[in-house]
Amino acid sequence: MFDFVHENRRPVQIVLALIIVPFALWGVDSYRKSGEVESLATVNGTKIGQQEFDNALRQQQQRIREMAGPNFDPAFFDKPEIKHSILDGLVTQHLLGDEARRIGLILTDEQIAQIIASIGVFQVDGKFDKKRYEEVLNEKGMNRFEFESRIRQDMLARQLTDAYAQNGYAAGTVATNLIRLNEQQRMVAVASIDGAAFAKQVKLSDSAVSDFYNSNEQKFQMPERANVEYVVFSVDSLLPQVTVLDEEIKRYFEEHQAEFGTQEQRQAAHILISVAKQASDAEKQAAKAKAEQVLQLVKQSPSKFAELAKQYSQDPGSANNGGDLGMFGRGAMVKPFEDSVFGLKAGEVSGLVLSDFGYHIIKLVAVKPAKLSALVDVKALIVQRLKVQHATDKFAELAEKFNDIVYEQSDSLKPAAELVNTSVQRGMWLSKGQPAGGMWTDKALQAVFSEDVLKNKRNSSAIEVAPNTLLATRVTEYKPASVRPLAEVAASIRMQLEKQQAIELALQQGKKILEQLQGGEKVSLSWKAAQSITRSKRSGIEPALAQAAFQADTAKLPAYVGVGGSNGFVLARIESVKEAPPGDENKRGGYEQQIRQITGEELLTAYLAELKKGAKITMKDFEIDKKK
Repeated sequence: MFDFVHENRRPVQIVLALIIVPFALWGVDSYRKSGEVESLATVNGTKIGQQEFDNALRQQQQRIREMAGPNFDPAFFDKPEIKHSILDGLVTQHLLGDEARRIGLILTDEQIAQIIASIGVFQVDGKFDKKRYEEVLNEKGMNRFEFESRIRQDMLARQLTDAYAQNGYAAGTVATNLIRLNEQQRMVAVASIDGAAFAKQVKLSDSAVSDFYNSNEQKFQMPERANVEYVVFSVDSLLPQVTVLDEEIKRYFEEHQAEFGTQEQRQAAHILISVAKQASDAEKQAAKAKAEQVLQLVKQSPSKFAELAKQYSQDPGSANNGGDLGMFGRGAMVKPFEDSVFGLKAGEVSGLVLSDFGYHIIKLVAVKPAKLSALVDVKALIVQRLKVQHATDKFAELAEKFNDIVYEQSDSLKPAAELVNTSVQRGMWLSKGQPAGGMWTDKALQAVFSEDVLKNKRNSSAIEVAPNTLLATRVTEYKPASVRPLAEVAASIRMQLEKQQAIELALQQGKKILEQLQGGEKVSLSWKAAQSITRSKRSGIEPALAQAAFQADTAKLPAYVGVGGSNGFVLARIESVKEAPPGDENKRGGYEQQIRQITGEELLTAYLAELKKGAKITMKDFEIDKKK
């Protein structure tokens, strides 16, 4: 598992950078305001008010916005099921907080300080920086009391949940059976009986097309449609209008030099003697004794570090490479490991380093110093950043005016377009009930077909369809719902019915051939070359056919199975079966770890369900709110 950190350094760094946003759905006890008028939920008499819910909603919106980028749709959070999920998360947080207090779990201020200091986004040159800490919190609209309270709340909850989630059980026989089932190989050849080959045999009656049309009129319904014109006002639309001065570029470069360049990178190799965090004292002592023996071998022959890593290291991701973990910077590895690596000189070997993975012996292979970029190399990037910054400021300045003019001069979009120096776009046909996509979000489509826009011929309000992007629209032409005439759809109906009948003929033929093959008869078919498949690696074979192949009785080979497909019938000939080898300890350990994870999650789910069952909980019904 240690190699996961090395192989996924960039995702790990991103998670660290975002850590102050999500913290699951935990709320913050210490800075809730009292005296809230409306209670959205109660947990054992404690109220969850609108403000606490809004805080959690805003945090989730920010997290999804950063993940989705331009694809973010604010309307997603208008859905009752999403609101319910967020409120349910707050209820769970309160229950866990109550339980943590009941059993006496605590975190000292010193422990909280250590946790915060270890978060990479708060560090400068690998060390916690108070100024950077406050800057990041300000960017997220938080103060340190709110954040530290959230850390405390979250870590206490995790102490409870980890006790279940990280302590699943895995029976040895279950792992054995999983390996046997999942890694058994079957050599399978495939043959297809395609409906297209039966097309000439299809004969439709004269009335078939009209009968289908009359019986399925709902399939040929044309929904309400509206032709719209619209204006999009966004930060992007303002960028061409922004000019950046040379003095600004120079000042920005001087104030943000730490961002332009690369941090120090170090290449390390290690030997891992693994021991689980929850292992017994005896197991930990045994692992330490073995690690000390290996360390002595390394000290006796430092030049043989790679050979010793291949022989003794229990990190499957790096052992075969002589323990090499490649280049990485601060924040990529667990703290004890990182502290040791960045305290070594090139060529030096550490003593024993204990982490949650076990005991490490680390060799620093090489150091790549930090490098600061020259202004000329990053000027284009700085110009783009400053343009976005100025455009964002301008957008904030004009957004309210844009909304006002769209509303006050509701018979035309031209004044709004002139205000933001853009043009009115025309000729877009939209259908009621069509899937949302791009700037036409659910909220935008609802506005187009609202009574005020559709019947009263007024502009819609300015709708946020993406971060810093507003859309205003009006209807120029309307067509009510209708049924497409038979003459217009007859050809497509005929093609559909002919294809269906051809596929049905292929299915009948396929089933007949399968019976012949299973009865021992020889049938001439065009079989593809046989290939080895497992339950998890099907080599392009359809899932239903692969499932049938693994359910087949293979006492007598070859065995034959077949299933209906979207284009006809597909046959499989099972030629041989190769049972999975017993598997080494690493493989078995991997399977057992997956089983423990699954059972741990089940234990946690049951624990949370039991907490809720024993609590007095009320929650707002957002579906009712929607119907209003």
